[in-house]
Amino acid sequence: MVFIKKYPNRRLYDSSQSKYVNLDFIKILINDRIEFKIVDSKTDADITKSVLLQIISESEANEQQSLLTDVLLKQLIRFYDSDMEVFVRQYLEQSIVQFIEQQDKVQGLMKNMVDNSPIGMFSKIMEHNMSAWNANPQNKKDS
Repeated sequence: MVFIKKYPNRRLYDSSQSKYVNLDFIKILINDRIEFKIVDSKTDADITKSVLLQIISESEANEQQSLLTDVLLKQLIRFYDSDMEVFVRQYLEQSIVQFIEQQDKVQGLMKNMVDNSPIGMFSKIMEHNMSAWNANPQNKKDS
């Protein structure tokens, strides 16, 4: 797990790499599915959620990448402090996990189809032949 400290000057510091990082680095951790925790440098309070919300807020400011519509946000706000809050959280978490798993399966199937297509197979043969050609000492003398 990567531990990141947020200092009062709003800078983020990754102690495992001994360097300052930014929100784009946090996005990379998320996309690479690397677990991390962000803590306040003074209080050691876990502030991961607030930093994640900041990333979402900045992403949502870009209208072309907007994921959360006004309607969706209003619906989510309605569930706060309601009896259904826990169920909605669990439902959303499980739904997104299942969506990502399905997406990974589809991408795996597509990669398999491309690798086993005539073009994919021809590409593998060419790579093999080039490796064999480069490994042959006689071909290196001729160059």
